[in-house]
Amino acid sequence: MENANYSVGLDIGTTKIVAIIGKENEYGKIEVLGIGRSKSLGVHRGVVNNITQTIRSIQQAIEQAEENSGLKIGSVVVGIAGQHIRSLQHSDYITRANSEEVINEDDLENLCNQVYKLVMLPGEEIIHVLPQEYKVDGQAEIKQPIGMYGGRLEANFHVVVGQVSSIKNIGRCIKSAGLDLANITLEPLASCDAVLSQEEKEAGVALIDIGGGTTDLAIFKDGIIRHTAVIPFGGNVITEDIKEGCSIIEKQAELLKIKFGSAWPGENRDNEIVSIPGLRGREPKEITLKNLSKIIHARVVEIVEQVYVEIKNYGHDEQKKKLIAGIVLTGGGSQLNHLKQLVEYITGMDTRIGYPNEHLAGDSDEEIASPLYATAVGLLMNAVENKGRQEMGLEEEKELVLETQEEISSEMGGTRHRKSVFEKWSEKLKDFLDNAE
Repeated sequence: MENANYSVGLDIGTTKIVAIIGKENEYGKIEVLGIGRSKSLGVHRGVVNNITQTIRSIQQAIEQAEENSGLKIGSVVVGIAGQHIRSLQHSDYITRANSEEVINEDDLENLCNQVYKLVMLPGEEIIHVLPQEYKVDGQAEIKQPIGMYGGRLEANFHVVVGQVSSIKNIGRCIKSAGLDLANITLEPLASCDAVLSQEEKEAGVALIDIGGGTTDLAIFKDGIIRHTAVIPFGGNVITEDIKEGCSIIEKQAELLKIKFGSAWPGENRDNEIVSIPGLRGREPKEITLKNLSKIIHARVVEIVEQVYVEIKNYGHDEQKKKLIAGIVLTGGGSQLNHLKQLVEYITGMDTRIGYPNEHLAGDSDEEIASPLYATAVGLLMNAVENKGRQEMGLEEEKELVLETQEEISSEMGGTRHRKSVFEKWSEKLKDFLDNAE
């Protein structure tokens, strides 16, 4: 059945694709109506490298979610990650025509639009322009300038950049799977929405989302996003190391990692051994758990150290930029035993595992509250918020129509409120996909 009250988040990961259907209940929490997941084929390190297989995997996840909920999926909010994502800091300003009028939405939009004109490297496109703080006539550290008087409006921006081809490939997969693209958002930002509290964002926090193909980092301070990075390693590299180090097949390596893996090599005694059945009648293999955790430890240390370099690049060592709330780990890779202790040991920062249960309705399935689904839940929250904004726009539009009573028939098609820069960008992308038949 088709029902307009629900939204859909679609997480296209390296190891799994998750489609999650939900709606907001009367308490403002997210009620999950159905979930579908499939093995992700055709995605490598967060980037689509086989269109046909990715489409098939998306369709499997969507069908399962539809079956699970009895609902029909039309449009989805999709996350984007991958090693091609980079971010930069940029300052820009506009001089207002009339400083006697107060600053309004249009001024902020003009300023953002100016940032979108930045010249990028060939093949790159700006995905997000996130204002950090504003300056009005030289007065600094203004979080919300609307309603103030001023002639010169300045802002510092956090600009997220990605490869056009990768973005278009995701759009093509969505369209070919018979879905509409409602929005694209950066996966680390979606994960943040799902697992971080406002207090943590104010105090300063680094979110580390360890996925299969990539590890995403997002840093918040004073409630504002300060830094994002995508590190091209994740849980799959650990599985690969176990496979090579123990001379076993990938399936066995993954099982070993999940069941017996530990990021701390001192945990296991020398006499703890796992026996793995041999292939096609060959002798079984015996692997000591101490060896297994040494292999895992070496790779995890490398990943954590790379993330820590990014945290230092942001300036965590400076007193003013200190991340008081420490680190929050999420994603499938965060479930590795003793990872929290290892991260604390390497970085010296307080660490916790992030579960996306804070925003979910009380009767939600326990499985969905796992760090594994943090990004998918964040994307669903983004979809619900988008729908809410659109509905508000519809209300405004209806009032306008009633007031003017002009061109009512043509207004029915354009039921949108003032679009954000990002929505315009999404529409540009949709137009491109429509024409690229």
